[in-house]
Amino acid sequence: MYHSSKIRVKPSVKMADLIDANPRLLLMLQHFNIDFRVSDQTVQQLCEQYDISENLFVHIANLFNGFNTKGFQLNTQKELIQVVNFLKETHDYYRSDKYPQISSYIRHLQENHPEREIKMLEKFFNDYFVEVLDHLDYEDNIAFPYFLSLWENEAHDDTQERYSSNEYSDHHTDIELKLKDLKNLLLKYVKIDNDLDVRRKLFFSLYELEFDLYIHSLIEETILIPSGVSFEENRDAK
Repeated sequence: MYHSSKIRVKPSVKMADLIDANPRLLLMLQHFNIDFRVSDQTVQQLCEQYDISENLFVHIANLFNGFNTKGFQLNTQKELIQVVNFLKETHDYYRSDKYPQISSYIRHLQENHPEREIKMLEKFFNDYFVEVLDHLDYEDNIAFPYFLSLWENEAHDDTQERYSSNEYSDHHTDIELKLKDLKNLLLKYVKIDNDLDVRRKLFFSLYELEFDLYIHSLIEETILIPSGVSFEENRDAK
């Protein structure tokens, strides 16, 4: 029987049971580049196999399961690299998977319903996608290299003066909010007859994307930014 109860993730819990309770964890495994064939392995065994920080994995998995735990402090350079790589993988997922998928559904609707409202919907999404790409490029090219440099203390003085974790926090906009606007347009205002199959697929894709963007933001707000602030305080205290 299908169930949707979510389990608090612990090292001793079997990964297959966690996935069965919350299939969204498959996406988390993908972002970690972990094969879905988890056999009867526990979380601890899986982390050992893939050389992933157990504490980091458990924290992120609990975010996916709806348990918004307190901030996780990165303790090693390895953990920092792993969380940055995880976030970069989510960027690839947005660019190469979800956004092209959503765009294709909207384009299909636009072809079948050439009304002005659908064209506006397509423009709204395209403009939103440009904003998201700018945000992802900013993280890839400016924010992530800065956080990586903090651990090794390789950030040049002029870079440190021009940039900080707090600045990243200020720049870190909740891009998922505009996604809610797009959903509201479809749910409340844009009239489309028929094409229920495509519209259902579009909604599912939007909800999936919204959820992953939310987790993406939580990881940055509960792991990356607090750890960056801590690194900066330790550096400045020297």
